[in-house]
Amino acid sequence: MSHTDVFASLSRFADGLVHPSVAEDPIHAARHKTFISANLIGGVAALALLPLYIALWGKTDVYVVAAFAWIAAQAPVALYLSRTGRFESAHLLLAVAFSALVGIVSGVTGGVGSVFLFWLILVPGEAALSGSRRVVAVAAAIAGATLAAVIGLDAASALPAPHATGISDWALNVVGLVGGIGYGALIALRAQFYQRHTENMAVLRDNRYRLVAENMSDIVSLHTQDGDVVFITPAVRRVLGVDTRSALGRGFFDHVHVADRPAFLKAISDVIAHRGAQSIEFRASRKDVDGGVPGYVWMEMRCQALAEPDPITGAAEILAVTRDISRRKRQEDELKQAREAAEAASHAKTRFLANISHELRTPLNAIIGFSEILSQPDVRENFDAEQHVQYAQLIHDSGHHLLQVVNDILDMSKIESGNFEIVAEPFEVGCLIENCRQLIGPAANEKQVSLSSETAENLPELVADRRACKQILLNLLSNAVKFSDPGDEVRIGARREGTRIVLFVHDDGIGIAEADIVKLGNPFFQADSGYDRRHEGTGLGLSVVKGLISLHGGSIDIRSVLGEGTRVEVRLPINCEAAAEPLPARNAPAPRAAIAPQPVEKLSA
Repeated sequence: MSHTDVFASLSRFADGLVHPSVAEDPIHAARHKTFISANLIGGVAALALLPLYIALWGKTDVYVVAAFAWIAAQAPVALYLSRTGRFESAHLLLAVAFSALVGIVSGVTGGVGSVFLFWLILVPGEAALSGSRRVVAVAAAIAGATLAAVIGLDAASALPAPHATGISDWALNVVGLVGGIGYGALIALRAQFYQRHTENMAVLRDNRYRLVAENMSDIVSLHTQDGDVVFITPAVRRVLGVDTRSALGRGFFDHVHVADRPAFLKAISDVIAHRGAQSIEFRASRKDVDGGVPGYVWMEMRCQALAEPDPITGAAEILAVTRDISRRKRQEDELKQAREAAEAASHAKTRFLANISHELRTPLNAIIGFSEILSQPDVRENFDAEQHVQYAQLIHDSGHHLLQVVNDILDMSKIESGNFEIVAEPFEVGCLIENCRQLIGPAANEKQVSLSSETAENLPELVADRRACKQILLNLLSNAVKFSDPGDEVRIGARREGTRIVLFVHDDGIGIAEADIVKLGNPFFQADSGYDRRHEGTGLGLSVVKGLISLHGGSIDIRSVLGEGTRVEVRLPINCEAAAEPLPARNAPAPRAAIAPQPVEKLSA
């Protein structure tokens, strides 16, 4: 086994003798280990060398016995420290033993004139290794008491005559001086070891704290009463893009959003006033560094008063931990928007139920009422043929209205679930527009609304679902007529814009409020909603229109001014079969064409 292995084994053995109460503290554990090792080795050496000394010299003197007794006493003191962990008490026991040795040796080698008496200086010096002022004071008192005892016994001539050792006084003095210097050197080496070990541990602790601070995502800072920063961790660079030096003083505060600065200072003030923890959320500006996006980020700061002042400057009184909560804020905003959307959908469905109940009740009442009249023979006999036709027509119209409501609901359901199939085929746009104008003509004449067509010439054939395009135009035309007053004009037409065909419906009706334009096309929404609305409808027509346009790969643009009319333009690709959006998965929401809010503008006639 090499000498390195021997030292490693002895070191592990000494580690096992350290009391568990200090084993977790590297600095105190090293002090205990050194004390135990030095004194245990000295005690064992004394027991081993005493027989050798007797064998070589054949006799022992009083001071020799005292020296061996003191050295041997170090082993019990080391074991005492190992069993109890009382470092100060062990040093005091060693001071008593060493003072007793010095007193005995001095007493038999000349009393006050003995060179060994100067060894008492080493007693408080060795006690200083305990790191306790109390132990040093007690050790000095023990050394002083020993000195006083020697002086008193020497003055009273109570000390024995100088013992004949066979060694000259000169040699004895040399032994005393060399021994004192050697023992003092051992004490100095132990002190130097303690200091070096303490410094190394302090460096390791600093490195560990710095490693933690540099890798923390949260900013840890110390603030004065005014909010100035006296210490801040390097995390401020990753979060705000500024170095620690720039963040000191008012640097960190300067990054706080102006609107949030009063709340920031109030939190600092409340911590000082109430000595309790405070929490605040604020915005802070971030610079463009390390790939970060410049702008403002949301921060959360938790601060509390320090139990003791800052040990370095003494100025800091508040500890703060600040973290970036921008992601959490975005999630809160998303949850808020989702909640608002859910509430809006709930309100829309509530309005829909109110509207649909009205839309269903009115024609059903007509169907039931007129059918009951026609089913009674006594009443039917009093009607002429014209009245029979009129009642039958009313029943027919009411049934047709009910069918239209049900068809709208079914179409909207198919579009939302992705089950609406588009069958593209080429057809003439002009013929489709003229057919729609003729179908809506009677309703327009009844309301005394002028209905005209403005279709451009030489339009190419549109490859799309003819039935869906007809439904789009009929919905738009019926809305335009419904919301127009007598004498107003509704214009329907088509024109080409590049690779798209624009179908438009313009009217001079009541118009739509700017705030309602962005909501048009949402299921069940009606700009004129409520139980007292003047116009019938479920609010599903434009939703169906939007869905059909989206399935064709087109877009819709609505512009309106209250009291002046509305312009609706539908842009469809000439070949909708190639540009149409694929149907989404079953039960997935269908894509919807966006209706961008448009600025209010003056509509021309």
